[in-house]
Amino acid sequence: MKKIIYTKFGGPEVLQIAEVPIPAVQETTVLIKVKAVSLNPLDWKIRNGEMKLMSGSKFPKGMGIDFSGIVEETGTAVTQYKKGDEVYGILDVFKGKALSEYIIAAEKDVAIKPRNISFEQAAAMPVVGSAALQIFKTLVSLKKGTEILINGASGGIGMFATQIAKTQGAVVTTVVGDIGVKAVKDWGADFVVNYNNEDVLKGGKQYDIVIDLSGKMPFSKAKQIMKHSSAYVHTAPGPKEIISSFFINLFSSRKYKLLMLKPSPEYLTELRGYVENGFKIVVSKVYPFQSFEKAYTEVSNGKFIGKAVITMDDLNNK
Repeated sequence: MKKIIYTKFGGPEVLQIAEVPIPAVQETTVLIKVKAVSLNPLDWKIRNGEMKLMSGSKFPKGMGIDFSGIVEETGTAVTQYKKGDEVYGILDVFKGKALSEYIIAAEKDVAIKPRNISFEQAAAMPVVGSAALQIFKTLVSLKKGTEILINGASGGIGMFATQIAKTQGAVVTTVVGDIGVKAVKDWGADFVVNYNNEDVLKGGKQYDIVIDLSGKMPFSKAKQIMKHSSAYVHTAPGPKEIISSFFINLFSSRKYKLLMLKPSPEYLTELRGYVENGFKIVVSKVYPFQSFEKAYTEVSNGKFIGKAVITMDDLNNK
């Protein structure tokens, strides 16, 4: 089978196709024929060598964290799935390896694919959907009337965070560029700030929660628009943010929260429920497997709505 690997840290140019054996199923795992794989910023941060402490430096490494596909074989102790089931799921966040014709996944790391969406849409859900759920379940509390600002809301996490917050009765303000305005309105945002036309920091409004998804609104700026008792969420923290948050939280009523993604089987089930009840999943870029280098080059540089995925159709149809 074909699998994308790399044998040294670097840009998209280090990626290559390898021919490897189809992995063997174990007692509590399932063999999945992959249909689509999502692209996430964590993919290229690991590939670039920015996350060595968590990912390690042992090669070769694979690419891809979340996926959708069809169950090919199950281990003897697997009870929830059978051959032919359409599933989606998430592999080890720092080891990945989903970008392959076939993968092995633990039974607990997959769930039945929502029946009303495509494989491409399903692959786009696990990482960003789990991140949004984790923010609201473990970092901040939502209730009816909570004023929340989502900066950089037109990407994957913003897509879920906006819709989840609305189900909880929050009042959601999103900050996006020109191409994101229609999408966040479709997702239910109450107010939309187009950063090309106005500066949200000068709008005079204060919020209970500020979530920065763009990496362009640090706590030092966000606190200008935060209420006295409020929370700021950083979704891609490094050592600097970890240290800063510790000291800020000691002395300030404006809390600095860090998202360290910890996937959960319950999140996958909850996400399926949301999607089957009408959540919108936007996949604005779909690349064939053979265009993997182009995909990682464009997506890491570009501005797009929702998510981008790599489909395996050019391999599956051969």
